Amino acid sequence: MMGRLGFCEKWVQWIRAFLESATVSVLVNGSPTKEFKPTRGLGQGDLMAPFLFMIVAQGLAGLVKQAKRKNLLSGIKVGDKKVEVNLLQFVDDCM
Repeated sequence: MMGRLGFCEKWVQWIRAFLESATVSVLVNGSPTKEFKPTRGLGQGDLMAPFLFMIVAQGLAGLVKQAKRKNLLSGIKVGDKKVEVNLLQFVDDCM
């Protein structure tokens, strides 16, 4: 997806390395457990989460537009002016 959005291969490799290199530990009764690699997603509060969400959101918006063009998806009409809405996305601190 990042390549399709125009990110160079170096950026894609940096993000991939960031996601694959994380290790975490859990506190059990105040003592940390042995570190392990998470197998899915980012940790809660991770600073990269909004950035990566926006990249994925762009991909989803593109798929929705493509489905709309092929008449595979129709939106709903909202408000007095009957504005068609196909997709709503929300994320904290992103506009």
